[in-house]
Amino acid sequence: MRSMGGEQVEEAVAGAVALLRTATGRDWETVRAGRLEWSCRYTAEHIASDLIAYAGQLAGRATEAYVPFEITLDDGTDNEGVLHVVETTGALLAATVRTTPREVRAFHPYPFRSANREGFAAMGITEVLAHTHDIAEGLGLTHEPPAELCAGVLARIFPHVQPGADPWRTLLWATGRGELPGRAPVTGWRWRNNLVIEAERLTLQGVTPAAATDLAAGGDGGFEWVESGPFQGTRDAAGMLLKAYEAGVHRPEWGVFVLVRHLDGRAVGGMGFHGAPDEDGRVEIGYDVAEAARGCGYATEALRALSAWALAREEVTSVFATTEHANLASQAVLVRAGFTRVAGDEEQLAYELRGPRG
Repeated sequence: MRSMGGEQVEEAVAGAVALLRTATGRDWETVRAGRLEWSCRYTAEHIASDLIAYAGQLAGRATEAYVPFEITLDDGTDNEGVLHVVETTGALLAATVRTTPREVRAFHPYPFRSANREGFAAMGITEVLAHTHDIAEGLGLTHEPPAELCAGVLARIFPHVQPGADPWRTLLWATGRGELPGRAPVTGWRWRNNLVIEAERLTLQGVTPAAATDLAAGGDGGFEWVESGPFQGTRDAAGMLLKAYEAGVHRPEWGVFVLVRHLDGRAVGGMGFHGAPDEDGRVEIGYDVAEAARGCGYATEALRALSAWALAREEVTSVFATTEHANLASQAVLVRAGFTRVAGDEEQLAYELRGPRG
């Protein structure tokens, strides 16, 4: 899987600076940046402010709020000086992303109050690409960033957006900056970092479309797995997620999660939903654990955590699961997690856990 890291941050910043450097002799103070109310000058300063803020969140390991600082440019800084600041803050974010361990998450409010290093890299890149577009539009320049870079951002922090044939135009549309045939204009938007649910010995980490693409193709999805992982069921679930994403019906919080051990940061299995809750409020769940991690209670622990998360949602009345008659271990997991057998046929047994609204 092509990572979303320091190299990509540097690529986005270098492209933006190269373009804007062709217009440093122009008036940035009084020219509006595209559809924004901001001037081109303020928008360029905003890019630098976002880049250093994201670096600060990761470097400072902020978990509850933004680190309380901001940057101020010296009086008399010209347009070339602003670009130097953008280059510098971009380099700081790239370096921070490179040196931050994969399991570190820092505060960001949208939508689940945290992001990992790839999330902060993708957010920084989005700020650079979108606001460079704004400035370029105001100054009459043509901005065309690499398609692969745009596709990578979409697949990580815009999992709810159906991918299009042109990733750059799709990203512009998703951020309210353009039109796409057959899609309604976007008037309000947020990116979506992956959901992470804490359990006693594990974290359940939401799989992005980027990670699902790699898992379905036989890769590791960006996770460090125990021996024998990931299991085929996780790869199959990733393939289902990918199909939903490509069809534009993927709801990230009702997708797939990788179970990551606190002890060593290694992935031990996968668990997830077969889709969003149905009209009766029932949501179906499935899971597997790599052979090297079985017998440790990880599946039971994760199932309790994910079921509790689901049943706390207003739209959910019950969590449903099926298992084969011969799979006694899976049946034991369901019973230990509080599920009750409710039905069965010649092929499978059905179990259910009802919530307070069930």
